[in-house]
Amino acid sequence: MAGHSDSAPIESRDELVAYFAAGNKPKDRWRIGTEHEKLVFRLKDLTRPGHEGPDGIGALLQGLADRYGWQPIREKGQTIALTDNAGGSITLEPGGQFELSGAQLETIHDTCREVHTHLDQVRTVCDDLGLGMVGIGFDPKWRREDIPWMPKGRYRIMRNYMPKVGSLGLDMMLRTCTVQVNLDYGSEADMVQKFRVSLALQPLATALFANSPFKEGKPNGYMSYRSHVWTDTDPNRCGMLDFVFEDGFGFERYTDYILDVPMYFVHRGEDYVDLAGRSFRDFMAGEIEAEYQGQVIRKGDKPTMEDWADHVTTAFPEVRMKRYLELRGTDGGPWRRLCALPALWVGLLYDQTALDAAWDLVKDWTAEERNNLRDEAPRLGLETPFRGHTLADIGGEVMKIARAGLQARARLDGAGNNETGFLDVLEEIVRTRQSPARAKLNAYYGRWGESVDPLFTEFAY
Repeated sequence: MAGHSDSAPIESRDELVAYFAAGNKPKDRWRIGTEHEKLVFRLKDLTRPGHEGPDGIGALLQGLADRYGWQPIREKGQTIALTDNAGGSITLEPGGQFELSGAQLETIHDTCREVHTHLDQVRTVCDDLGLGMVGIGFDPKWRREDIPWMPKGRYRIMRNYMPKVGSLGLDMMLRTCTVQVNLDYGSEADMVQKFRVSLALQPLATALFANSPFKEGKPNGYMSYRSHVWTDTDPNRCGMLDFVFEDGFGFERYTDYILDVPMYFVHRGEDYVDLAGRSFRDFMAGEIEAEYQGQVIRKGDKPTMEDWADHVTTAFPEVRMKRYLELRGTDGGPWRRLCALPALWVGLLYDQTALDAAWDLVKDWTAEERNNLRDEAPRLGLETPFRGHTLADIGGEVMKIARAGLQARARLDGAGNNETGFLDVLEEIVRTRQSPARAKLNAYYGRWGESVDPLFTEFAY
């Protein structure tokens, strides 16, 4: 890989394996990256805005650039994202869900400051435009056909392909919002242990953060409908990855998995070439021919590392590896839970004693048990049964481990507080066995009078 340009053709599978191995970092360089999506709505009628117009998503992006110095990223003349000098970015999901991809930060205190600053900025600009934002896992009110699409080339390709491989892929694109945390690994062995622990416990995280009980104005029968949506999006790129728990798992095995995930596209110039359903292995062998919107892939053309990096982002398992691990199982929510998610996973994964304890908790779970938890947690939440107990019971054990891990980290703020306080909201959910979804359902049948509209006021940022 020495001297290899990301735009040079890939010569061998070894380069793909090395891509993941390049994520290895010494512990003093481990960071915390938090990503969270919000639904944008018009205050006057609760509708979802499109990109165009005086109160559109484009105007919101421009307002942030003008007022706070974010730098626009454009695609064919239209602003589709923003970046800042600290390493953060703002991007758009297909239905205009507004995502902050945070900078790589050292502590949860830093993360919470970043989230607070971001929400303060978007609130200020939204007030100017008559817009609001809410953190929830699935659009509680609007139908798929009511939601405008954002003008990003990759989304056109995905929009055409999704219905061929699952019935809920377009819902995933247009109506879901998540919060996820991105964490580092120190070596291949460290990656494997963190991957296994976080993947096994992803259904617990789904249950703790469950926050999408409504669809088109009524209860949908789930605690996390967003999580359920992923079960019928595309079986070739989603799920629990049983092979992660097999002997010999490492960078090579994950590389082979990504090679077998069907492609969506490659990026050429300002355009995307539609390769949906094609094989990256065939691309590496020079066996693909395609033409799309004037861009041509000829037989003999080979992918670049930029193409590989793009392709890696089109797999959607519950935990995903890039050059770090993305923990992807949770619904969007309010400010406190945006800080609680990284606190949970940093407590479990960034202290070796805690990581070992978490592995001891899950290491004898079978593939059948793990997959059953994945399938049932979206519907039953914390009441999901497991070995004569429930996910809430497991949550109590996990909270003790995470708290001990954060105490051992001993990362203090200016007032001398460590990071354990960010777990308080989760410990209360475990204690009361009342997820955010359950609380919203109680409000729906009580003070909201079987309407979801008050949600947009009560839970707006």
